[in-house]
Amino acid sequence: MANKTRINIIELLFNNNYSVTEICEKLGEEQSKISHNLKILLDCNFIEQKAVGKQRIYSINSKTIKPLFELVKQHVKENCKGNCRCQK
Repeated sequence: MANKTRINIIELLFNNNYSVTEICEKLGEEQSKISHNLKILLDCNFIEQKAVGKQRIYSINSKTIKPLFELVKQHVKENCKGNCRCQK
């Protein structure tokens, strides 16, 4: 998870589902880079994919990853104030 592209993908998918093309457009990254990182996230079950026609639609794993990230966001909100570098 130390990869900024993977974090950006997870943040993007937190509230919406997108195709690889939409993810590329929203993040301003090349498809090969996004596809590579989507594969890693899929292999680790951080995200899920569903076929809709010829497209693959990606979503966050709502059973485990979404609650985990909600907990992290709440922690940051309650504990990371002032000069804390975790919000940068």
